[in-house]
Amino acid sequence: MTNTTYQLEDFAVPLPITQAARRTAQQFAKEQGNPEKAEQIRLNTLAVWVVNDYLQMMDVTTDLHASDSWNPVMRICANVADLEIPAVGRLECRPVRLHDLVCAIPPETWEERVGYVAVQIDESLQEAKLLGFVPSVAIAELPLSQLLSPEAFIDHLAQLKRSPIPTLVNLSQWFIGIFESGWQTIDALWNSPELRPAYGFRSPEQLQETLTKRAKLIDLGIQIANKPVMLIVEISPEANHKTSVRLQLHPTSSQVYLPQGVQLTVLDESGAVFLEAQARSADNYIQLQFRGDSKEHFRVKVALNDTSITEQFVI
Repeated sequence: MTNTTYQLEDFAVPLPITQAARRTAQQFAKEQGNPEKAEQIRLNTLAVWVVNDYLQMMDVTTDLHASDSWNPVMRICANVADLEIPAVGRLECRPVRLHDLVCAIPPETWEERVGYVAVQIDESLQEAKLLGFVPSVAIAELPLSQLLSPEAFIDHLAQLKRSPIPTLVNLSQWFIGIFESGWQTIDALWNSPELRPAYGFRSPEQLQETLTKRAKLIDLGIQIANKPVMLIVEISPEANHKTSVRLQLHPTSSQVYLPQGVQLTVLDESGAVFLEAQARSADNYIQLQFRGDSKEHFRVKVALNDTSITEQFVI
């Protein structure tokens, strides 16, 4: 991808703003008593909706409801206009007005984004234009002349899907009910018949969900006959700003036991092994538990033979 600018009017993609988009933006804006904040949320919502519509037309899978911009707590706390793209990451969709020469990029969105799209919203809120994008930013006001074309934007997403950027899982946000895409309740995963375990996984009391427990499917592919394992992360606050972290790895579907030799490893910030467990021939789960400090980073690796998947966390 060449780093060239282009004439906005020649390459901008015009898109309609649907009635459903305006209705949702108005609903989100009504949650705010401050008129300035309400208008910010209205425009952010419209920008996200427009980009979502465009990506769906381009056959790019999105997940609106996993985005911070669709979370009422995050809308209040931050100026966010993100769109979750599964297996790729979060895309920031920033609104601009007619005749603007720059696109405002709030500092809280400078990290954990796979790109930034500028969306021009007309005064009537009837039509928008996708002006272009940049893959990263480090300034609060991005000149529109620096935008790359929408065509380059789609190429950028395709490249990221081939080599995705790992998502950083922020465990401190779990305490207030904010979860990254892919992390679900245990019950939600078991609702899929093909994933329901072949053994009594937990007692009814233990199956009660809290805001501090989530699970994710880990697919090691042909290494385990295309049967994913389930990684469960449970956290609880402790004294002196510490957090207790419990990790469990379980089989799914008709598998009674974990594959022999599958490993669950915790790596510290330097990449050194901190804790490790390995399944034996008749283990129906393995577990690790530790305490960490606020803002501490660690990684969790699930591996079998030469295949591994790593998740990145911050407490």
